[in-house]
Amino acid sequence: MTDTAFSVPASLRRADHVPRPIAIAYQALVVALLAGIAETIARVAIALDDSDVEPAGLAIGLTTRCVLYAAVLFVAIRMTHGDRWARLLLTFGIGVVGLASLLIEPLTAALDADDLGAILTGATLDDLLVATLRIVHILAVPIAVVAMYRPAARAYFRR
Repeated sequence: MTDTAFSVPASLRRADHVPRPIAIAYQALVVALLAGIAETIARVAIALDDSDVEPAGLAIGLTTRCVLYAAVLFVAIRMTHGDRWARLLLTFGIGVVGLASLLIEPLTAALDADDLGAILTGATLDDLLVATLRIVHILAVPIAVVAMYRPAARAYFRR
């Protein structure tokens, strides 16, 4: 099988075989990262249409996200090498803190709404695009975390 954008590149793997759950965790993390990057691009594009946009604020937010996404990718790669610290960092950093940060905005909007149907009624195509990307991101994270703790994965991290 040839490497794809979602597979663990051969140059990044340890000499021995990467268990399937680790490959799935890596793939799910890549999907989460791609969804996060796409959401960021969509939000920047939407913000640039606003005449009140502050370019400096956008640049800081974009730089912060780029650094964060690069760090997550680095840690995900280390996880494929069997580094226990990487699995632990991904579990708490992405699986707890990251997931909570993804859920706060939609939960707040749902709690603030008088009628949940009103949220969808007033939604624009931009809103639906951002929501779809957020949902993909949210779904990919638990898949990755669960995969990292499957029996074959646990054995891989014990080496």
